[in-house]
Amino acid sequence: MPVIAKEVKEEILAKVKSGEKVADVSAKYGVSDRTIYLWLRKGVEGDVSVTAYRRLSRENYDLKAIIGALTVQLEKLKKKR
Repeated sequence: MPVIAKEVKEEILAKVKSGEKVADVSAKYGVSDRTIYLWLRKGVEGDVSVTAYRRLSRENYDLKAIIGALTVQLEKLKKKR
């Protein structure tokens, strides 16, 4: 198994974290998607602070509310047609 340079690994992870699909980056760099997912998993912190958890929980709630409101509006528009 070839060793991948640290700079290349960081570049791959940056591209994935910026939104590129793992499959696309995998094909471009010749690294298996499984390896990329392993790198991503290793980079995840184990502990989350209570403040961060509450912030993310609130953000999740707000996003679900937005989705709900948009769904209701969409259904109303469908009924008008």
